Amino acid sequence: MSESPAFITTRWTRVLAARGDSPEAKRALGELCEAYWPAVFRFLQREGRTEDAARELAQEFFAKVLERDAFAGVDPARGRFRSFLLGALKHFLGDQRDRERAAKRGSGAVHESIGPSTDTSPGIEIADPAHAFDERRFDRSWALAVIDRSLISLAAELCDEGKAAQSDMLKPWLAGDPATLSQAEAATRLGMSEGAVKVAIHRLRKRYRELVRTEVAQTVPESADVDAELRYLVEVLAA
Repeated sequence: MSESPAFITTRWTRVLAARGDSPEAKRALGELCEAYWPAVFRFLQREGRTEDAARELAQEFFAKVLERDAFAGVDPARGRFRSFLLGALKHFLGDQRDRERAAKRGSGAVHESIGPSTDTSPGIEIADPAHAFDERRFDRSWALAVIDRSLISLAAELCDEGKAAQSDMLKPWLAGDPATLSQAEAATRLGMSEGAVKVAIHRLRKRYRELVRTEVAQTVPESADVDAELRYLVEVLAA
């Protein structure tokens, strides 16, 4: 396992710049893949696969991403990590379908690729037009992964500060879940005043937004508009 999500500061552009040539770049890519493994896993599940089948396929996909140079066609100025992941996943699943067809015909092995082709931006080309993928659905899985990681990071920070109880009790006001308790009831259980709870929620929301922004910034080029990416995250979650 890599280090805690709260301490990963890898930027996607650094991974691209190194093109996987150094151990540091490979380690950085591994951290990003681990961080957004749930996005691919959720996407595969929502295509109708069982949990076990989706998990096995996701593991195979990321193993191939990590074992080969998958960046030949990625434009560092334009590429987002989620776009790269989706483009690579399309090729991976397209190759898998080709292998299945070849096996049914009894023919030999087919050429296998993992990254997007060199003449298109990531996430644009689809290996087989008859099997168009729901990119919006993948982006929602990506957005959920960003939210999950931000909440985990915030919980880790509160735990380090000795405020684990606050983390558990106040999470519904951060994650948009229906609160089963009123703020007054939460205050009583935490041994705080209701005013102190309101202040705590305000501060946690601010820190939570900062962590979401940090997560998003790590997966886009340094020249990208992080605010635009954040607006898109909100849009796909609301859809």
